[in-house]
Amino acid sequence: MNGLTTKSQAALRSIMIVVMLSMLSACSLFGGSAATKEEPGAVEPAAKVERFTGEKSREIDFVYTARKELSLTFNGMGDKQTMQALLNELDTYNIKATFFLPGMRVAEEPDIAKEILARGHEIENNTLNALDLSKLDYDGVYKEIRLANDVIQRETGVQPKYVRTRSGDYPEDVPLAAAHLGMKAVVSYNINPKDRNMQSAQELGEYIARYMSRGGIISLNTDINPEVVGSVKYIAEAAGDIGYSLVTLDELVNNGGVRKPLEQIPGYDAAKINPDYKNSKYELVYKADTNRKEVALTFDDFGSDKTVTKILDILEEHDVKATFFLRAKGVESNPNLARAMVEGGHDVANHSYSHPVVTTLTPEALQEDVVKAHQVITEAIQEQPVMLFRPPTGVVDDIRAKALAATGYPVIAMYDVTTLDWDVSNSADDIVHGVMTKTEPGSVILLHMLDDIHTIEALPRVLEGLKAKGYTFVKMADLIQEQE
Repeated sequence: MNGLTTKSQAALRSIMIVVMLSMLSACSLFGGSAATKEEPGAVEPAAKVERFTGEKSREIDFVYTARKELSLTFNGMGDKQTMQALLNELDTYNIKATFFLPGMRVAEEPDIAKEILARGHEIENNTLNALDLSKLDYDGVYKEIRLANDVIQRETGVQPKYVRTRSGDYPEDVPLAAAHLGMKAVVSYNINPKDRNMQSAQELGEYIARYMSRGGIISLNTDINPEVVGSVKYIAEAAGDIGYSLVTLDELVNNGGVRKPLEQIPGYDAAKINPDYKNSKYELVYKADTNRKEVALTFDDFGSDKTVTKILDILEEHDVKATFFLRAKGVESNPNLARAMVEGGHDVANHSYSHPVVTTLTPEALQEDVVKAHQVITEAIQEQPVMLFRPPTGVVDDIRAKALAATGYPVIAMYDVTTLDWDVSNSADDIVHGVMTKTEPGSVILLHMLDDIHTIEALPRVLEGLKAKGYTFVKMADLIQEQE
């Protein structure tokens, strides 16, 4: 190959490897038919790979974990200059990433793949040719994945554990083929800024910052938008601002867990639809009847990782346990954040699924919403939540209260201290002043965990101010129990 350019050598090397793999598998990777036995030099056709009938592999779009970590992943393999710049940028911010590489690109430029590994990153399978696997039969899907594994193994010494298709979408044959090949999982993502639209580095980074979550899997492409290189800076800054680490996919998976199905969690059916509600007994609790200087700090609704994690960090710093009333529709899209509350020693409770004003619903519709919320929260935290219900906006009437009680929520958790902190026009000073002037022994304090309000600024001052007055903080269920 002495007379060939580097590019020509790479192309020739790629063709030689593909021909070799084609012979090993007795299949045509170029779409033609295998030679018959009668043809000179023919290859014995291999038996068609039969569809796997065992249990399919795990499918991962995010990892269930309360740990402050997520994974940055890349698809494809850009040119040498782009990949070198990307690796240098990752080094600058001490980020270890996961690269899903197409087998053909590894065959063409194995030195890039080896450099990725040398920098401490992880290499996984992006299929052989990054084809649309929905257009292939099982035999074709299996071989696209297996041959990519073979190339990566041959060129780098690494055996991929995970596979991702080019788009992240895949037919049902992919998890079966991955299991057939003994792979750990099929991976998609839950954070995708769509860099195909040629957004700027800052736009990419800001999108990822907005959706950054514990256990999240970020997906970017190395061969479409060169702005991906510059976005690493913004991603690193966003993670650092929340206190999250960016780790390889395998580390994220190994540190995480697998959620049990809802029906296997004790207490999943503690809330049930019950049409016989007209004589149900309920209790509205606004505060505890006590002379002890104990108060319950409660938070309503749901927010982004950035907001909720900062609240959790402030509470941990001040050694305060709170009760979180969760809007379950938000929990459904980010169960890890709800689990983080539980692992922080806090209580979580029911604040409805869709956050309706309960008096606008029929009792039957209210029961459906509350039971759905109970199930979503239970599945997210993998245990039964505290059986307290707080109505959105604090509005409830007798018939809806009876309907709530009949589902399994007889204690309706109200509050006596509110500062309307959900209104962005109320400053941190307004919030602090409201809490400090209204709080009494046994008070239940209502705050919110919404984005872009001033609660986070006010919270440390609230905690310090009430402690200075001799107050201690208990969870609302404990405050109620102590007065009984």
